Amino acid sequence: MTDEIFSLIYNKALDIISRREHSEKEIREKLYKKFNDHKVSELAITSLIEKGLVNDHRFAEMYIVARKRKGFGPKKIAYELLAKGVSDDISSQALNEEGGWRIAALNAFNKKYKNGIADNFKEMNKQKIFLQNRGFTFEEIDSVFS
Repeated sequence: MTDEIFSLIYNKALDIISRREHSEKEIREKLYKKFNDHKVSELAITSLIEKGLVNDHRFAEMYIVARKRKGFGPKKIAYELLAKGVSDDISSQALNEEGGWRIAALNAFNKKYKNGIADNFKEMNKQKIFLQNRGFTFEEIDSVFS
């Protein structure tokens, strides 16, 4: 009976990760929601990790690339990764490996503000706040305006 349950849970986990990369926490939450047997769910997750099918570092790298492409900065992405259960160490390492955040800030700015940098102080502050809300650091924001 336990082997059947393990097989069912393991196959569901494979189904989940076949669509896209997931963090360990995301898979755990989905399996706990679907199945009441948490011990067997943990065994399935452990098996996936040992086989290299679930890897938080790989998930973080792919997530960072996707969110950066959508115009988000490193601070916001780090916060989102933390919410998805990726440790600070893994997320900061993956963010440092990615790099190119000044260009990403410039691209996000140019996409939003086609007319360029505003002439008056009030509008320029709105533009800076936009980039700040997107998760870019002050240095990256200043590089856009210099």
